[in-house]
Amino acid sequence: MSGLIKAEDRFFVAGARGMAGSAICRALQEKGYGDEAKGGALLIPNRQELDLLDAEAVKAWYTEQKPDVVVLAAAKVGGIYANDTYPADFLLENLKIQTNVIEGAWKAGVRRLLFLGSSCIYPKFAEQPIKEESLLTGALEPTNEWYAIAKIAGIKLCESLRKQYGFDAISLMPTNLYGPGDNYHPENSHVLPALIRRFHEAKEAGAKSVTCWGTGSPMREFLHVDDLGKACVFALENWSALDQEAPRDDQGKPLAFLNVGTGVDLTIKELAEQIAAVVGFEGKIDWDSSKPDGTPRKLLNSDKLKNLGWTPSTSLKLGVESSYSDFLKKNESKKKQPAKRRCKKPRKQPAKRS
Repeated sequence: MSGLIKAEDRFFVAGARGMAGSAICRALQEKGYGDEAKGGALLIPNRQELDLLDAEAVKAWYTEQKPDVVVLAAAKVGGIYANDTYPADFLLENLKIQTNVIEGAWKAGVRRLLFLGSSCIYPKFAEQPIKEESLLTGALEPTNEWYAIAKIAGIKLCESLRKQYGFDAISLMPTNLYGPGDNYHPENSHVLPALIRRFHEAKEAGAKSVTCWGTGSPMREFLHVDDLGKACVFALENWSALDQEAPRDDQGKPLAFLNVGTGVDLTIKELAEQIAAVVGFEGKIDWDSSKPDGTPRKLLNSDKLKNLGWTPSTSLKLGVESSYSDFLKKNESKKKQPAKRRCKKPRKQPAKRS
């Protein structure tokens, strides 16, 4: 363990029940952080216990719980359809969560904070692989700009508090995430889990073909969420932007954030074929070119984090297999849930004869 975080620290993981947050919790526990025997804690309040949209509630919670280290993994997330349909929700909710948690942590005297961003912060036509210096050098991808703008604001809030007040806040920008705990909703999920569900349902229905959005030509990079969890712990252990030896940009200035990716990408068409093979769907895959493709290519340059000593360990094939297993477990648990029984209205009793 490093000196930047300790086993006896009190860790607050905001969004601990989400896919990324739960992976971060697993990674912290695997390394022995938040050890109650040493006076530490892993603080993971649910929405009923702490509403991150309520500034006063967050302030009171910080005062009561006194965390030493904060990881902000909570966010309103979704795919192209959700971003396009609910732009105000994506912008307002994420800005509120970030402001409440990050500013609240600084005011409460938290020692370290890690903000989890997204690779959608980069311009649509950024030079590939995308380096950290590409931020704010061009127009965003319109299909998710609302979420991206909120995430950029979070990065800049961390950077400004560090610059003006010396607050030790760092940010990581992961590429497309997938894995246990993912959202498999048919409309509000990201591409990989959406394809898992679509091919599974097509196989179960005996469908001869599946139609996917777009042309299948965009290229994407995917990172297993457990690799992200380990990257977050690694960054907390080994990277402080206040350190003179911290990674720097092309102009020699300390970087406000670092990319997290595998360095390997593939087309959406290739991804669909891999998922179909894992699921066992043997029909035809069609493409609806009337639907938007999004950014043509998005591959992160993660050299700066890798140069500190971090590397991912999960191959896409193994990761998709674990994701499909996770999907099947969720499906099975839904089937086992008892159906809600409707209460019958009591029959009107006949009046008693006198």
